Amino acid sequence: MKLTRLARLAGQSIRKNKMRTLLTMLGVIIGVAAVIVMVAIGQGAQSQIRARIDKLGTNLILVTAGSSSAGGVRQGAPTYNRLTLKDVEAIEAGSTLLTGVTPVVFSFAQAISASGNWRTRVQGVDVEYRAIRDWEVSAGAFFTENDVRTSRKVAVIGKTVATGLFEGSDPVGQTIQLRHVPFEIIGVLAEKGQSADGSDQDDLILAPYTTVQNRLQGHQFIGQIIASASTRSDIPLAEAEIKSAMRASHRLGAADNDDFTVRDQTDLAKTAQETTRVMTWLLAAIASISLLVGGIGIMNIMLVSVTERTREIGIRMAVGARGSDVLKQFLVESTVMSAVGGLIGVAVGWLSAIVLRLVTGWQTAVSPQTVIVALVFSAGVGIF
Repeated sequence: MKLTRLARLAGQSIRKNKMRTLLTMLGVIIGVAAVIVMVAIGQGAQSQIRARIDKLGTNLILVTAGSSSAGGVRQGAPTYNRLTLKDVEAIEAGSTLLTGVTPVVFSFAQAISASGNWRTRVQGVDVEYRAIRDWEVSAGAFFTENDVRTSRKVAVIGKTVATGLFEGSDPVGQTIQLRHVPFEIIGVLAEKGQSADGSDQDDLILAPYTTVQNRLQGHQFIGQIIASASTRSDIPLAEAEIKSAMRASHRLGAADNDDFTVRDQTDLAKTAQETTRVMTWLLAAIASISLLVGGIGIMNIMLVSVTERTREIGIRMAVGARGSDVLKQFLVESTVMSAVGGLIGVAVGWLSAIVLRLVTGWQTAVSPQTVIVALVFSAGVGIF
């Protein structure tokens, strides 16, 4: 029997038994839609995490004080801080693959304005910090090299601080007090949102590092050095240059361990993406159970269909049909129902992912690979 004739007979049978066909396809529709929605949620989470990691900065490299040995005992990184401006100068002089380097001085303070107060992080940085972190200024301007050199009492505040202290008014040009020291607000940073670890990046105040050291801290140590490589592929070589410059600055011998730590976002990105990838596969596996149940439903209904159509099968066999012809007829019917159910499931899943994003605000992403796998799986269920 020709394939076109089989397809026509299958179509007639499907149209003749609309309710049975609908019930048969329903399991596949729900299963395919569930797989697409679950995978879309997982892939959306991966995209969101990647975006948050990218917001940390452009090809960011972090240098922090590491562990040291005192009397043969390993001391933790917080024991004392060995990072100084000489280290920053050594990195700038010894590196060829960096586009920017800045010290970072950390502090906490109660910011007091005329309309309220807000406890927040204060970071003393250099002018290159904005380019390294790829952080635009939404209002006003960033401080200049002259502001850093003269330890001028100016500050650029994050969106959260601006809302907490000056909701409804323009912060630029106004004055806040940090530990009884007046700072003029010259700019407001563009909103960054949460970081990969869930902290609010906009809840901070930036000021020249010289001002923070002299006015708020009273010492010359710095908490961190951040740098930016020219390209992502240059990060490993840039880290090697930084380590070499730091070891020379700290006068470490060949047998001495590093008393500093150099790291980038690669490990953080890999860990976060691996976690979300596992979650995506887990969600897909759970949703695939629906496809399996749908396949079993098709099998059971087709078996019942064979029983109900025994007379039809006997007549076909009596007029010359072979067993393989009857098998092909039922195979085409089940494959058509599975394929149509899969297409409807794809549409339902895609629309559900869009609705879920609009209603909950979750990031969702439907990939072509997921659609193809779902369709192949649904068609395979019918054939099996």
